[in-house]
Amino acid sequence: MEDQNDAAIQRKHQAMIERLSNRHKTRVQDKEEMDSSPSFESTDSFLARFAKLKESINSELVRIDEALESFTKKDLDSVSISISELEQLLAENSYHLPSYEVRASLKTISDLKESLENVSSKLVPRKKFSFKSKAAKQRQPIAAVQKEVQVDKGNAVSHEETRIVIDTPGFRNREGEILVENLKGKDMGEFSLLDLSSCEVRLVGRSRAIFIHGLRNCKIYAGPTLGSVLIDDVEGCVFVLASHQIRIHNARECDFYLRVRSRPIIEDSSGVRFAPYCLQYEGIDDDLKESKLDEETGNWANVDDFKWLRALQSPNWSILPETERISSVCVSTADT
Repeated sequence: MEDQNDAAIQRKHQAMIERLSNRHKTRVQDKEEMDSSPSFESTDSFLARFAKLKESINSELVRIDEALESFTKKDLDSVSISISELEQLLAENSYHLPSYEVRASLKTISDLKESLENVSSKLVPRKKFSFKSKAAKQRQPIAAVQKEVQVDKGNAVSHEETRIVIDTPGFRNREGEILVENLKGKDMGEFSLLDLSSCEVRLVGRSRAIFIHGLRNCKIYAGPTLGSVLIDDVEGCVFVLASHQIRIHNARECDFYLRVRSRPIIEDSSGVRFAPYCLQYEGIDDDLKESKLDEETGNWANVDDFKWLRALQSPNWSILPETERISSVCVSTADT
């Protein structure tokens, strides 16, 4: 009887060893796959590469600033592209980085954009303000955003990002409308949604970036965004978005259905809820794949609240209960 008990114990012990061995092998394999991924960098290698690119951009800005007469707007555009590439590098790696490194890198990018704006204002003086056209009048809400950002440079929408909004295509100052834009076959530029009330927006296809400000009780359904989605001052809205980076500032009582490569960032927000991306339209699988957003990372549930520094769960956001979620939103390209 004692021999049988010993044999049983040995079998259990051997089974436990095999389970632990298999678990270890799985972890090693997962790590090797992660390390071999072209978008993954260790924290140290990322910081070294990020710092090198940052210094290169800073040096170029100093060089232009010290000899303005020798440079043109094309030189500034080149620096702007370099900053965008730096931001893209962060977006592709932020999933693996500690939160404090992401915040520090975002601050660096914001400072670079502000430096570019300062140099740009010297090289390309802005036109004098004029009341001659309605177009100038429509830009007043953007001027208000600029003022807010200048007061608080830590906000998710930076000075440079707000300046870009002025010249981007998009929908502005609409109420109670269904607004549809087919981006397929077009140059992947930025798109803006500004001062909309009780509107439904359908963006089919890919964009480079989306800027959102001043929305009330709206529904936003958008195809994949290669860069960032920047959201500010929204209330009572539903957003269905896919992007490499999503930053949300001053949102109240909104639901976000997201697919995102990096962790979503919220700031000065409350009552916001999150769920997985659920948009469908003809060709969306190809659009997601080309934008490197075909994989569900689960980051929609990994939200960073920059104004909540405690270890406890932030009270400002929550997971949207499955019973309250939209199962799927289908947008036909024929609607465009």
